[in-house]
Amino acid sequence: MSYLVLARKYRPRNFTEMVGQEHVVQALTNALIQQRLHHAYLFTGTRGVGKTTVSRILAKSLNCQGIDGQGGITAEPCGVCQACQDIDSGRFVDYTELDAASNRGVDEVQSLLEQAVYKPVQGRFKVFMIDEVHMLTNTAFNAMLKTLEEPPEYLKFVLATTDPQKVPVTVLSRCLQFNLRPMAPETVYEHLTKVLVQENLPAEPMALKLLARAARGSMRDALSLTDQAIAFGSGQLQEGTVRLMLGAVDQSHVLGLIDALARGDGAEVVRIAETLRVNGLSAASALEDMSVALQRMAVLQAVPQAASESDDPDHLEMVRLSQAMPADETQLLYSMCLHGRGELGLAPDEYAALTMVLLRLLAFKPKQANSATGSAPAAEKKTSITAQTPKEPDVVARPQVQTLQVRQATEPTERTTPRALVATEEGDFWTHTVRQLIQADAISALVRELALQSQLIARDTDQWHLRIESESLNQGVARERLQAALHEAGHAVKLVVEIGKVSDSPAQRNATALAEKQKAAEELIHSDPLVQAMVQDFGAKIVPGSIKLIS
Repeated sequence: MSYLVLARKYRPRNFTEMVGQEHVVQALTNALIQQRLHHAYLFTGTRGVGKTTVSRILAKSLNCQGIDGQGGITAEPCGVCQACQDIDSGRFVDYTELDAASNRGVDEVQSLLEQAVYKPVQGRFKVFMIDEVHMLTNTAFNAMLKTLEEPPEYLKFVLATTDPQKVPVTVLSRCLQFNLRPMAPETVYEHLTKVLVQENLPAEPMALKLLARAARGSMRDALSLTDQAIAFGSGQLQEGTVRLMLGAVDQSHVLGLIDALARGDGAEVVRIAETLRVNGLSAASALEDMSVALQRMAVLQAVPQAASESDDPDHLEMVRLSQAMPADETQLLYSMCLHGRGELGLAPDEYAALTMVLLRLLAFKPKQANSATGSAPAAEKKTSITAQTPKEPDVVARPQVQTLQVRQATEPTERTTPRALVATEEGDFWTHTVRQLIQADAISALVRELALQSQLIARDTDQWHLRIESESLNQGVARERLQAALHEAGHAVKLVVEIGKVSDSPAQRNATALAEKQKAAEELIHSDPLVQAMVQDFGAKIVPGSIKLIS
C-alpha cells in the first residue's frame, strides 16, 4: 500500500477535528444547528489553514445521510454514509471544486454555472467550491454575479482565497465571509505532538517547536515539514537533525551574539558570524531567532514577574541577558534584526550583511563615561544645555553659545508648509464624512488615501463629484471600495472622480490644523520664562526646526 503523507492522513474530517479555527467552527456549527444557512460563503486566509478542508466538511454537513440513511442537515456529519465517503474521496457528483488558478476564464465559470439549473442527483444540495477565487478574470466574476446573488435553493457557493483584497466588492457583498487565522506555534506544536503519538514516532520537544515555528502559521506546512524531517532523520525527530534540515541556528549562537552585543564585544560578534558561515547556517534564520529572543527579553524587562513563569532551558540565560542589556538597546536591536532580514538579499554576501546588521548596534551604542568620575553615560543626560567650566580657576570664561532642542508633547507631524486652504461648505461635509469612515475602519490603504486627498466639488441625491490631483490614486478598484464604504455608511451614491487642482481636501485641512498646532507650540516655547532666561544668561539658541510635535 502506498504511503499517505501526514498532511492528507490527518486532514480533519469534521468540525471537532479542526485545530486553531474555533471562531469559524462555532459560527458554522450554530448556523447548521439552527439551519440558518447562507447561500454563499467566503473563506479567506493564508495557505494551509483549512479553507478547502472546511469547505468539504460544510458540504458533508449539508448532505450527510446519517448512519441509518435517515439523517438531515447536521453540524456533526457521520463520516460513514455514502455522501460523506464520496465527498472525502472526491467522487460526490453534487460537490464540484474549481481551481480558479488554472481555470480563471469566463468559459470555465459559465460551464460550472450551466450545472446550476439541474437539481442534485445524489445529495440534498449542490455545492460549488471555487478555490483561489481572486484569480478569476473580471469577465468571469461578472458572469457569476447574478447566480451568486440569487442561486436556486438547492445550490450553495463556497469561495476560498488567500488574497481577499483582489476580490471585487460586488462579490464580497454577496457572501458570508470568514477569515481563517494563521495558527500560533503553540497550537501547531500541540497538534504535531498528538499526530506523532498516533504514528508511534519518538520526537524531541525542541525539534517539534522548530518545525512549528518554521511552518509560519500553516498546519499543512507543519505536517509536510514533519514528513521531511522524519525522512531526513531516518524515522527520528531530533533537534540537531531538524536544525540541520531547516538551516536553523543553534540557540547558543543566538544567545552568544546577544551577549556579545550587550558587552560591546565586536570581535566576538564577528567570530560567531564567521562560525555561522563556516557551518553553512542560515543568516536569515539567525536574525529571526534573535528577534524571538529579543522579544522575550523585552517582555522580561517590562514584566519582571514573568521571570519565574517558564520551563524553557534557556530561560535563565534570557533573564540574565534582559538584565545585562538596557531596554532601549533591546528595542533598537530588535528593530535592526527585523529590518536587517530585508538587507540580506541586497548584499553580495549574506553573511557580510549579517555582520553589518549586528555591528550597527555597536555603532549606535552610547559610549560609557568613566565610572571613576561618577558621570552618567551620554545617552542618559537629559538636558541639551551644557555649561563649559574653565580649566584654570583664574581665567574668566565667556559663556559659550549653546543649542537648545525642545520637544513639545502633542501629535507627530513633519515641518511642512501646507498649501493654501480655501474652505467650502462641501469641504466641511466631506471632511466629516471621511473622518467617520476612518474612525469606523471602513477604509484603509489606497482607498483611505483617495478619500483624504480628494475634494468634494458637488453632490446630488444619487451622485457625488470628487476631484483628485494624483492620477495614481484614481483607480477603479479604489473608487469602487470607497463607494461601497459610503453605501455602508448610508450614502447610496455613485462617485464621479476627475483630475484637477484641489483646494479643500481632508488632507489639506489636517495639514493646516497641524501647522497651527506647530505654531502654537513654538510660541509657547519662545515665551517660556525659563527658556528666555537661558537665552539671556547663557546665550542659548533654539535650533530652528528642533521643536517637534510628538505623541
